[in-house]
Amino acid sequence: MYLMAVIDLKSRYILNWSVSNTMDAEWCAEVFRETVRLHGAPEILNTDQGSQFTSEVFTRAVIKEAGSQLSMDGKGRAIDNVFIERLWRSVKYEYIYYRPPVDGLELYQGLKEWFIDYNTDRRHTALNDEFPETVYEFYKPRAPEAA
Repeated sequence: MYLMAVIDLKSRYILNWSVSNTMDAEWCAEVFRETVRLHGAPEILNTDQGSQFTSEVFTRAVIKEAGSQLSMDGKGRAIDNVFIERLWRSVKYEYIYYRPPVDGLELYQGLKEWFIDYNTDRRHTALNDEFPETVYEFYKPRAPEAA
């Protein structure tokens, strides 16, 4: 199974995530589109150079449909996306290795609980011991008020 997540770097809030048994460009593009529907389009989206993210399907969703800039990590530079790499480590060591799911449904349910806990009940020292959700709600872009 493959896991894709979209994280807000300022707040460490997980905006959206999904699991799939294939890592194809259409699935990645749909996860991004759903994120945009839920939270609006980011100014910049950073990904690695995987074929799903360099595909025409995905780049069209980011650049043409959402109007975001696409930033890709340098080849062999894992430090470029240190925030998502740290998230993957936490998911693995705190959930996957600790309670290995027996099937895709159990994986999905376990990840759902884990991401809710991560966003709402887990303080981050990098956020002055605040929760990602609290910081995201404070800093997220506000819709213009009606006149």
